[in-house]
Amino acid sequence: MARDVQITFDCADPAMLAEFWADVLGYEIQKPPGNFVSWDDALDAMGVPLDRRNDASAVVDPDEAGPRLFFQKVPEGKQAKNRVHLDVRAAPGLDGAARMDALEAEAERLVTRGATRLERHEPSPPLGAGHIVMADPEGNEFCLD
Repeated sequence: MARDVQITFDCADPAMLAEFWADVLGYEIQKPPGNFVSWDDALDAMGVPLDRRNDASAVVDPDEAGPRLFFQKVPEGKQAKNRVHLDVRAAPGLDGAARMDALEAEAERLVTRGATRLERHEPSPPLGAGHIVMADPEGNEFCLD
């Protein structure tokens, strides 16, 4: 039996990182539970103090096809290279120069949103299509693929 997955990010600023990844993936911030109009209304009803309101956030695929991304506040900063990372498919169906041009355009857009460009890997056929390694605003590596 296949299982649904959620991808969890440990981070310092869940709200900011959720906004970043919602933009990268075309996701949306998860709506508040029940009939609450806003997260502030829901958190008020749950008795969550103001200083704890950025302890977690989540983004979801509006088409309900992709996994939920959950962002949880942790006290420690990132300490090492990711052993697992996301590949963001930013150039589907493209190859060669057209693929790399599309990846470059997306890399430039994401840098304006707080990402850092780390390195470019040129296409190396037959298996290497080329990709760009990036980091989100908190340093988590991901690839534009």
